Amino acid sequence: MKKRVLLIDDEPRVRASLKMVLEPTYDVITAADAQEGLDLFRRESPNLVLLDVIMPGTDGLTVLQAMRAEDRSIPVIMLTGTKSVKTAVDAMKLGASDYLSKPFDVEELRIVVARTLESHDLEREVRYLRAQVVNRYAFHNLIGKSPAMQEIYAKIEQVADSRTTVLITGESGTGKELVARALHYNSSRRDRPFIALNCAALPETLIESELFGHEKGSFTDATARRVGQFELANSGSLFLDEIGDLSPVTQAKLLRVLQEREFTRIGGVQPIKVDVRIIAATNKNLDDLVRRGTFREDLYYRINVISLYLPPLRERGEDIPLLAKHFLDKRIEEEKRPPQEFSKEAIELLSRYPWPGNVRELENVVEQALLWSQGATILPEHLPTSLRSDSRSS
Repeated sequence: MKKRVLLIDDEPRVRASLKMVLEPTYDVITAADAQEGLDLFRRESPNLVLLDVIMPGTDGLTVLQAMRAEDRSIPVIMLTGTKSVKTAVDAMKLGASDYLSKPFDVEELRIVVARTLESHDLEREVRYLRAQVVNRYAFHNLIGKSPAMQEIYAKIEQVADSRTTVLITGESGTGKELVARALHYNSSRRDRPFIALNCAALPETLIESELFGHEKGSFTDATARRVGQFELANSGSLFLDEIGDLSPVTQAKLLRVLQEREFTRIGGVQPIKVDVRIIAATNKNLDDLVRRGTFREDLYYRINVISLYLPPLRERGEDIPLLAKHFLDKRIEEEKRPPQEFSKEAIELLSRYPWPGNVRELENVVEQALLWSQGATILPEHLPTSLRSDSRSS
């Protein structure tokens, strides 16, 4: 379907020539004055507006203001017979997307219209995807009715919209990153970056460069400047997973960033100021690491301002059926499969299993069960053999 362009200009020759240039590609509707243009804007919902600045009666800037008051998303390109910089600046301040001067260069006109529509489509897609992400990590999507999880939800709601550093602890697979994302996407930073870094997944030789970046030539393989995760997360949140695995040297540098809110790239001399909320996580006992001298006590107190402990799945058995159904429905939707459900016997097996891999293991088991099941019901025989035997012995 062709994109619809609304052209508002009081000159008949301009309307005719622009319509002729754009019509092969777009559906062009025209208006000769401000009121007709606004009526068409409201009735036809165009994808883009070409709006003359100088018109008798109500001028283009006034029309632009009226359009922006009703719908800020539709792009507007201003047209004028003058080359007044002030008029262009005023139009851009009021929300115009671009500016063209008469007489028009036909190729420039085509390029500007196409570029503006592409940019609008991209912005709309970004807004949609951002809304999807925010909805995915909204409080109602955190699954669990157990008292322990209800307490976690209450704490997330209390501390989400602050810059306070949060430490999330718990066994591997309990959903620490999901909680970190919930903290970010329920805060005022939701439209800014969320950067996740697994400190245990990177060798010591790379972790500092990954966090702080480096300048070209600062070491043998530094063939170009690299922007670190702190810079990428500026004005957003940085999730440092498995922070207990950081070396003492990197711990000291991280502490300085938390204290000073600035850092220097490897090989650099200019301090870089950042506004980053730190959310840290670990499956280790940091108190023990502090006592053994492998984790800095001052850094521990810096990151442990608010502490959230995620209990293992075996300690919140009432959440297992809810989580199993959630993962099942999620996979069915993703794969566009017919509706399926767990049998009562399958749920009983899932509930008796000790889940050493926690929520992550449960999600994997649900995915496997879907592969083996053919009918509308997932039965015990569709579950892994190891799970069935462990459930019987528990």
